[in-house]
Amino acid sequence: MTPLLGSVEHAWRALRHRNFRLFFAGQSVSLIGTWMTRLATGWLVYRLTHSALLLGVVSFAGQIVASVLGPLAGVWVERLNRRKLLVWTQAASAVQSLAMAALTLAQAITLREIIALAAMQGVINAFDMPGRQSFLVQMVDDRNDLGNAIAINSSMANGARLIGPAVAGLVVAAFGEGWCFLIDGFSYFAVIASLLMMRIPPAQARAHARGLLEQMREGWDYVRNFRPVRTILLLFAFISLMGFPYSVLLPVFAGQVLHGGAATLGWLTGATGVGALVSGLSLAARKSVVGLTRMLQIASAMLGGALILFGLSHTLEISLVLMAFVGFGLMQSAAASNTIVQSLVTDDKRARVMSYYTTAFLGAAPIGSLLAGALAHRIGAPDTVILTGSCCIAGSLWFTFKLPGVDAAVRPICRKSGDLTLQMDTLKGQTE
Repeated sequence: MTPLLGSVEHAWRALRHRNFRLFFAGQSVSLIGTWMTRLATGWLVYRLTHSALLLGVVSFAGQIVASVLGPLAGVWVERLNRRKLLVWTQAASAVQSLAMAALTLAQAITLREIIALAAMQGVINAFDMPGRQSFLVQMVDDRNDLGNAIAINSSMANGARLIGPAVAGLVVAAFGEGWCFLIDGFSYFAVIASLLMMRIPPAQARAHARGLLEQMREGWDYVRNFRPVRTILLLFAFISLMGFPYSVLLPVFAGQVLHGGAATLGWLTGATGVGALVSGLSLAARKSVVGLTRMLQIASAMLGGALILFGLSHTLEISLVLMAFVGFGLMQSAAASNTIVQSLVTDDKRARVMSYYTTAFLGAAPIGSLLAGALAHRIGAPDTVILTGSCCIAGSLWFTFKLPGVDAAVRPICRKSGDLTLQMDTLKGQTE
């Protein structure tokens, strides 16, 4: 076997597990529909209101509910059968998208219905996201392949981000937003079918003598007192607050700054997906979590710099290149944070800790979306993105000072998993 072929096989090693292959196939279809809905929703709101502030309001409504419910949902997820939970959440998401389709195609949808349905999706996501994250370990028989499964999952999501918006831009331009919602609604049946086809060994029943509040407090204490997880989640929350909300303003950039339409919005979102896909593939090729903390530092700074330059750009070609760097920085931050946290936490607290990961994103991002919408309403979208990009660079500098303490706390865990040996070999190679 050639080294190149071996490297490729290593990058996709999690797909040797049947259950994960099924999940990969089903989610690949469903996520394309999800990204179509995200673009169509943003363009629908912009078409109805032409308001950056209301774009932020809709995003806020969809995410704040998931943030509030996140810690409680994490406790419930640990008590439930994860596969059955995901079947129900995917079915509920299908109902939500089909409702959006029906109202839009009937030309009866208003901002009120959009906000209500976005809040409904937020409730679903509060249970779906920690359930999906913690279910990965059940789909991968070899725990050593967990990090690779997370990276492949990220690559799959961003491959969909590349395809979905590009298709959605064409569909919206030709037929309207309602058809995107309709396609999304039916796409959920693919992932439901993949979940039902899996062969998952029955999990051992665990007694839950403690109450919900006590379990929530235990999960919070674990996150608060474990320095690596605490620091990484704080950085991720800050990046979610300042970095992710740029997407809320993309319809404004497409329509007012670049003087385009839905197709331009699709190109911008697709360019973000290109960068994010490259980031996911680079993570899949890694053999260890060693070095990912340093990548968090670099990715945060890259994201901030790309956002600043994007705010200054008035040319589509330059904006597309910068969006690719934005996508890389965002995905590297999110997926690397996910991989490190999942590699460090114990199985009995996984769902609860991942619910805080969800909350770090879904709690900060909606506030950031509302803030970005309000700022763009007053100072304009370009200046808002320049400001948020500067804050991302500040977050990277803060993490730089915290990094030695984080690495010191991670080192004993790496020693137990064998990663310390790899780390020492890497350091030796760098000094020779």
